Amino acid sequence: MASNSAKAKSTRSWLGTAGFTVLALAWIAPIIIVLYDSFKKKTFINAEPFALPNAQTFVGLENYSNAVDKYGFIEAVGWTVFITVGSVALILLCTSMLAWYLTRVNNKVTKLLYLLCVFSMVVPFQMVMFTLSMTADRLGLNTPWGIMIIYLGFGAGLATFMFCGFVKSIPVEIEEAAMIDGCSPLRTFFSVVLPIMKPTMISTGILEIMWVWNDFLLPYLTLDTNQYKTISIVIQYMKGSYGRVDMGAVMAALIMAVIPVVIFYLCCQKHIIKGVAAGAVKG
Repeated sequence: MASNSAKAKSTRSWLGTAGFTVLALAWIAPIIIVLYDSFKKKTFINAEPFALPNAQTFVGLENYSNAVDKYGFIEAVGWTVFITVGSVALILLCTSMLAWYLTRVNNKVTKLLYLLCVFSMVVPFQMVMFTLSMTADRLGLNTPWGIMIIYLGFGAGLATFMFCGFVKSIPVEIEEAAMIDGCSPLRTFFSVVLPIMKPTMISTGILEIMWVWNDFLLPYLTLDTNQYKTISIVIQYMKGSYGRVDMGAVMAALIMAVIPVVIFYLCCQKHIIKGVAAGAVKG
């Protein structure tokens, strides 16, 4: 009986491994296809998208140089990095302080604010996208500095929800001890609470970075694209007149856009599960 049970367990383990391997390959396959298509002539990308480069189709780094020189990809990377870093830093700072306040000050107002933050997570962006575009122009938020405030508004719901779950697991006695020692509320937060929130801070930051870095619709609607373009907007602008698309440059730009965030995610992926689990200790 024990032998049969061990065999059944081994079979299930093997089947699970095989299933997840197939699933992983299915997710990785499109990236691999885009990667080797980025080294092919653009005329062959449409004709033979799944064929490997050969002596006739291989163009080396020509597509990458076109994306950089012809379409201003490097400048777009600079603005994307600036917007991503600034927006995520603003979201983490403001929402962590808000979550601490909402959790520790337990009254009807804070409960209502928490419910509004949670409700904002389920509001479709399409409901506000047109009015947002006009409002951003009128308030002067159509710049890389102004769009950070907009990202704060849209990213506050998820971040506040995650931080609130983690703050509930922090013993109040630690904060009370700091205040007895003479710490003000701000010093208590930055010296005591914020270091403890590091796991959730990292996991929330990773999720927000991946969202802001890959976002297309919000920058396209709000930014003055004559002066500022993010990576996603530059890729969209590679579509020329009459629907003509420079597929070689598009493939190269996609690879250059994906590589930084993939490397960042692989380096920090363990913190996602750790942070989410830490925030789920107490509800």
